[in-house]
Amino acid sequence: MLKIAVIGGRETVMGFTALGLEAYPVADADEAKKVLRTLTRDREDVAIIYIEEGLAAQLSQEIDKFKDSPKPAIILIPGREGSLGLGLTALNQAVERAIGTNILENN
Repeated sequence: MLKIAVIGGRETVMGFTALGLEAYPVADADEAKKVLRTLTRDREDVAIIYIEEGLAAQLSQEIDKFKDSPKPAIILIPGREGSLGLGLTALNQAVERAIGTNILENN
């Protein structure tokens, strides 16, 4: 069975365990990078990885390696401080890559 993982600050990720997701609370970007590498290199059963936006901003090079891969799907989520807009920006870019134009943009 495929799994869903969540990487972020303890306050952000622990609630996801109630939904059956694997939570990986991390203290900083270096720790998040190690967890991301483990999930993407050593695990074949992880289909989706949610990453807190604040950490994702510091891991952009690692995350970009998977932007055109169907698995794992890496999705940015807001942290306790609220959204930084990075998740929406990533979604807009993915839509534009997939269909050639961004149909989600408000012009």
